[in-house]
Amino acid sequence: MDRSADVQIENHQVPADRESVARQLIQRLLLDAATIADASVRAFLESGAAQSAGPWQQALGKLVERLSLLERLESDFERALLTERLESLRELAYGASHEINNPLANISSRAQTLLRDETDPDRRKKLATINSQAFRAHEMIADMMLFAKPPDLDRRQTNLCVLVARVLEEISDRANQQGTALMVTGTNEDCWLNADPTHLSVALTALCRNSLEAISAGGQISISLVDREVEVELSVTDTGPGIPAEVRQHLFDPFYSGREAGRGLGFGLSKCWRIIELHGGNMDVHSSESECTRFTIRLPRTEEAKESSPPLVA
Repeated sequence: MDRSADVQIENHQVPADRESVARQLIQRLLLDAATIADASVRAFLESGAAQSAGPWQQALGKLVERLSLLERLESDFERALLTERLESLRELAYGASHEINNPLANISSRAQTLLRDETDPDRRKKLATINSQAFRAHEMIADMMLFAKPPDLDRRQTNLCVLVARVLEEISDRANQQGTALMVTGTNEDCWLNADPTHLSVALTALCRNSLEAISAGGQISISLVDREVEVELSVTDTGPGIPAEVRQHLFDPFYSGREAGRGLGFGLSKCWRIIELHGGNMDVHSSESECTRFTIRLPRTEEAKESSPPLVA
């Protein structure tokens, strides 16, 4: 996020200890916590006459440049750590799902066999519960497999505007039940992308359901679609409770248990991250405990998608 701020230190007389002025200036720059687009340094003698501050100006410019570089490096490092951690979890999920799926299938099969021959109502109820819970566990394993070893993408020319409309229709009943307003912007014109529509629909639906669960009642979910020529930006913003920093860094970990109910539980966000990664895109989350939460997906535009886009009619 680009931010700007004016940092001014005026009416300072140059004391014998010149370092104190430099220290004040640097402290003001660091405390401001902003990206500085422009700055100037003016020094005055005790008589009021101006003194050249060229060296200071150069030093200040280098400081601003290095601070900006440091911020970018920190962001890239955090993204690399997240990717490495999720890749390790992917291997764990694949191994665990393979080991669990076979005995789970046996449990479900035995329960169904016993259920067919059982006449006692109480036993039938218990067997039905075993079968339904086994099926639920199987769905969780399927989510783990999608995260760990997803199928090959079936890429085709996909109209994201149509995809967004279908996802909104799918979640509209749940949103109406809890009184959550659904808003959408940037979908008035067609936006084409060479992508797997089924997988992208799963990813966007997971984001929207995550927002619905976080809000619980009332509130608003906004979906924005922006075509930036080289990439398509899709964001989901909700008015639910913000996400603390210590939770955000684990938000896409499928096995992290420190999340509060209603925000990022299960494999929804992990699946979403995995699908976006398969498309060569990236995903960010911006949130705090006192503001809205925004998930942003960026998907690269391919030359094939650009060429296949219908021509604009003036």
